[in-house]
Amino acid sequence: GAPPPAAAAAAAIALSAPVSSFTPASHRGRIPDRAAVLRRDRTAPVYASNIGGLNPFHYSNRLRKSTSNRKIGGFPLFDSSSSDATPSNGGASSLNEGGGGMMEPKVYPQRWVQLAYLSLLALLSDWICFSVAASPSTFEDAYPGHSAAGLIDLFLFTNVASCFLVTDIVNRFGLGLAIKGAAGLMTVGCLFRSGVAFLAPVATAMGLPEAASAASSTAPDGLVPFEAIVVGTVLVGAAQPFFQCTPPFLSATWFGSDERATSTAVALNFNQIGIATAFLVGGSMATSAAGLADYFGVISACCLAVAAGTLLQFQEKPESPPSTSEIEKVLSGHKEPPFLDSVKKFFDTPGFTLPLAAFICSISITNIVGAFIDEVLERGGITDQTSIDIAGAGFELAILLGGIFIGGYVDRTKEYKDITLKCILFTMMVLIPLGLTEHAIGKEPLLLIMALFGLGVAAGPVQPINAELAVDVTYPGDETAVESVQQIGGNLVSALLVPVAEIAAQQDYTLLKGVQGLESDIRGDVVLLVGLAGLTYAYFSGFDAPLRRSEADCGDDGTCEAPQLNVEGKKVLFVEDKEEMTPEMERSLKELMK
Repeated sequence: GAPPPAAAAAAAIALSAPVSSFTPASHRGRIPDRAAVLRRDRTAPVYASNIGGLNPFHYSNRLRKSTSNRKIGGFPLFDSSSSDATPSNGGASSLNEGGGGMMEPKVYPQRWVQLAYLSLLALLSDWICFSVAASPSTFEDAYPGHSAAGLIDLFLFTNVASCFLVTDIVNRFGLGLAIKGAAGLMTVGCLFRSGVAFLAPVATAMGLPEAASAASSTAPDGLVPFEAIVVGTVLVGAAQPFFQCTPPFLSATWFGSDERATSTAVALNFNQIGIATAFLVGGSMATSAAGLADYFGVISACCLAVAAGTLLQFQEKPESPPSTSEIEKVLSGHKEPPFLDSVKKFFDTPGFTLPLAAFICSISITNIVGAFIDEVLERGGITDQTSIDIAGAGFELAILLGGIFIGGYVDRTKEYKDITLKCILFTMMVLIPLGLTEHAIGKEPLLLIMALFGLGVAAGPVQPINAELAVDVTYPGDETAVESVQQIGGNLVSALLVPVAEIAAQQDYTLLKGVQGLESDIRGDVVLLVGLAGLTYAYFSGFDAPLRRSEADCGDDGTCEAPQLNVEGKKVLFVEDKEEMTPEMERSLKELMK
């Protein structure tokens, strides 16, 4: 029969130019119809991937370090006579109409500005969500008949509803406009919660006594009506998913293939610092009604500053894509489908549900431990509220740092499965001391704190790593839709498990009963969480899906030889020099790919 398209394309090039070798190695059955071209150094594969399908070319470059002089495979993507592409913003390294230009993977310093603002917005959103969690009695005294827990529930339910909308809004208006709009919405929500009385000292300092008087009059007793608190909470809850669901999209749009897991970990887990801030700042400020009013004012002032910076400095996208996989999307004219269509496609994609399960497991464990951290620490002998707040903040910080360091390792190695399994296994191990009491020893505060921080380091990275893994297996799917599904699943399962864990926490199970020196008891909520982690470990062990985006980008970061990418079994064509890839050869290959 006729040779497969990949073989035909490779043969077309082989017949047109001298080559050092042609290896028609057999495919392994996962990713058919691909040809690979190696540059003169023979270290960076360049794929003509999915020939006859979606992605036209797949070039490589290992030296993606700056915005200067990085060429994809050393030759133009298309010759100028056949390209109908238009220049990108500024015309930098783009496909030029009749100009013979090239599109290259580039990263820009602006990416750190983008990451900083998205992370700060995520921090603020969770700070607002849990702002009264550290001093619930103060809030309930200020607003009789209303509970702090009820306010948090209202926020979370609004958050889940908004997750269904964020993907389509981002696709329609773009990331830049969506984030700016959400930042503005969150700021308005903060102002509803605090009023503008906090601006009175600023107006006075500026010599505007009338403005200061007007600002103070909005809340004569310092606190706004409860109805304003509700409206503000709903607005902030609606804005938060724009900061929670977009980190993988931001990473794909701005960061290179060897930075994405790290950047996603920072943006996705920075909300944990918001929770820590709520306990540290709220616990010290919100000790009275007046203190609560000042506390809400501080939050609004911070939100105003970050939102203003976002409006001025947050950008839509870089001039040139940061990775080969993003270039493929541009060249193919890929358009994201509506959210519900994406969800259906994701669940039909082999391998998608496994990182979803790992993400849900991680967020459920960290949410439940965070929700009952007072009880966990008191059980271990830590009863001072300041110590509890500091330990809780340390737990949230450990989640962030674990994501950064372990995510960085995954960026370099693409060992999503191995690292996820190790993190889940270690999570199971450090969960046990949180609910275990050895009768012969008694309470062990030091062991408890070490286990708590270890849990943050182990469980926290599972979320960003598996957010990136889910994006990888569904490539070229919508990154925002992927994360929206994970956030919806994680928040819903957490909400369902919290009351179950609360009931289980009342149960104690004796271990090694009657064995002198070893008899101990373990609390039921810890048994529940260990069981959840164990089931997830067993399920995730079956992960065996192709890493489609990593395969597309392996030449960018030098990971093509990683065994989990399954690259070595593909057809390979070695081209000795970039000049050997002539415009005629490119046109022939392009025709074969139609």
